[in-house]
Amino acid sequence: MSAAVIPAPPTRRQLLTETALVLGVSLGASAVWSLLSLVNKLTQHVALNRQTTAMNSSVTPDRPWLDLTYQLVGMLIALVPVALALHLLTRDRADARYAIGFDLRAPGRDLWRGLALAAAVGLPGLGLYAAARGLGLNTTVAAANLSDTWWTVPVLVLSAAQNAVLEEVVMVGYLFTRWRRAGWSVLAVVVVSAMIRGSYHLYQGFGGFVGNLVMGLLFGWVYTRTRRVGPLVVAHTVLDVVAFVGYALLKGHVSWLR
Repeated sequence: MSAAVIPAPPTRRQLLTETALVLGVSLGASAVWSLLSLVNKLTQHVALNRQTTAMNSSVTPDRPWLDLTYQLVGMLIALVPVALALHLLTRDRADARYAIGFDLRAPGRDLWRGLALAAAVGLPGLGLYAAARGLGLNTTVAAANLSDTWWTVPVLVLSAAQNAVLEEVVMVGYLFTRWRRAGWSVLAVVVVSAMIRGSYHLYQGFGGFVGNLVMGLLFGWVYTRTRRVGPLVVAHTVLDVVAFVGYALLKGHVSWLR
């Protein structure tokens, strides 16, 4: 009987190629489309701050049941890169999900850390958005444009959670693990991850880029201290729930919301 062959550990080149491919089918591709969207907006004959960026839009508003199906399927497909990233990490370490803190081992601690992070990011982020719009550097972000049905708020909450899981598991848990193993310094990992995070928000304008770049730097620093993406997922979910649901509830009642 032949001895079992132990596969050689991945080389630096293989690790970097793998991360490029994962980004290429997920948030890296979003960054490319986001850049093109910004170029399109900048070359319009309308000022950037007079344009509107719509998010969470209905696909078939005249058929709510089909629209709900579109929304749910879209969220499930968007989570495939998360499953891919965890699968790739698990090939090297069976407890990879626990190693990056994507688990329920410390729910209370993750919750209060996440809420504190959301508070630290939320108000300054709103101020940055308002300033960027005032300076003509950002579009008006219409954060929720679903039909008014019984499932609108639950879908917006699920959309917020989906965004949080996708971004924090891939951009932090997965990339930090892979890039550190490839020999990158902690500073390089934090900065490059934050730059990519900012880039796939360029469709909103330069304010969206800067705000998410700063958020990425803060989240990256927190992760290097805690080694848990749990608090980041909580914080990101809370921020998006407030933005999405708050917009849906206040639209038509507040003058500066379109």
